[in-house]
Amino acid sequence: MSHSRSLGDIASHIGAELQGDADCQISGLNTLREAGPSELTFLANQTYRQYLGETVAGAVILDVDSATEYTGNRLVMENPYLGYALASALFDCSPVPVSGVHPSAVVAASTQIGGGTSIGPNAVLGEDVVIGANSRIGAGVSISDGSVIGDNCRIYANVSIYHGVTIGSQVTIHSGTIIGADGFGFAHAQGRWVKIYQLGGVVIGDRVEIGACTTIDRGALEDTVIEDGVILDNHVQIAHNVRIGENTAMAGCSGISGSTVIGKNCILAGQSGVVGHVTLCDGVHLTGGTIVTKSLTEPGSYSSGTAFSKSDDWRKNAVRFNHLDDLARRVRQLEKKL
Repeated sequence: MSHSRSLGDIASHIGAELQGDADCQISGLNTLREAGPSELTFLANQTYRQYLGETVAGAVILDVDSATEYTGNRLVMENPYLGYALASALFDCSPVPVSGVHPSAVVAASTQIGGGTSIGPNAVLGEDVVIGANSRIGAGVSISDGSVIGDNCRIYANVSIYHGVTIGSQVTIHSGTIIGADGFGFAHAQGRWVKIYQLGGVVIGDRVEIGACTTIDRGALEDTVIEDGVILDNHVQIAHNVRIGENTAMAGCSGISGSTVIGKNCILAGQSGVVGHVTLCDGVHLTGGTIVTKSLTEPGSYSSGTAFSKSDDWRKNAVRFNHLDDLARRVRQLEKKL
C-alpha cells in the first residue's frame, strides 16, 4: 500500500517550486473536485479551472499563470500534467510479487532467469528463453522457445509471447496481449488460400508500454520492429513487418497494415488506420478515425471522414458527397466558358 509523503519530498521528486507548507502530509492523488485535505491534485486542462477555487485539496500542481489564482499549498511547474505523472509513481499500490519461480510454473531446463525476477503461477517458459533481472512475469504468461526479455520488465497475467521474440528493458505488457502471432499472409490460387509461413520475429525496444488485448504480428521474412519509447493502447493491431519509430503513440482500436513504416514522435488517435506498404514521416498526427491510404512526407495533423451531425442532416450530406465529382466537372466547364 502507498504511504504518506511530505509535500517537500513530492516537490523535489517532480521538480516543482513549492509555495506553501513543506511538511504537509500527502496520502494520495485525486481530481480537483474530489481531492481531500490530505490529497494532491493538479490543473492541466483549463476546462477544470472553474474548480480551482472550490477544491479542498492539500496541494495543487499548477503552472505559473494559474498559481496566482490559488492561495493554498502549490507546486508550480511548467507542465502540471508531467508533474501529475511523476507524482503518481510515488503512490502506486500495485502488488509486488516475491522474486523466484512459483511451484506451479513450467520452466524449461534451458531457460535463464535473472536475479530478482519473479515467475508467477501457471506461467510457461519454453526452451532457451532468457529473462533479465528484476522482471515480473505474471500468472498464466506463456513465453515460447528462444524469446528474450530484458531487465525490469512487467508482463501481466495471460500474455502470450511466441517464439523468437526479443523484448528490451523496462517494457510493460498488459493482460491478454499477444506478441509474435503469425501475420496475415496467404497466397490465393485456384480458388483457395495457401498459407505463407511467417519466418521473421518481433523486436521491441526499451521503455515500451503495450496495452491490454493488443496484437503485434511477427514478420513474414524480416522482423516486425517497435522502437524505444513507443506506447500502444488497448486493442491495437500491428501487422507483419511494420516498423514503428521511437516515442510514437497509438490510441485504442487503431491499426497498421503490413510492411508499413511509421516515423518517430507520431500520434495515431483512436480508430485511426494506415494501409499497407506506405510510410509516415516523423511527427505525423492522425486525428480520431483517420484512414491513411498513401505515404505522408510532411509532418503535421491529418484527418479524414466527415464531421458528425444530426442523422437526417448527415444522410442528406452523404448523398450530396456522391455528387461532388459531377459538380467539380461542371464547375471546370463553366470556368472554361468564362
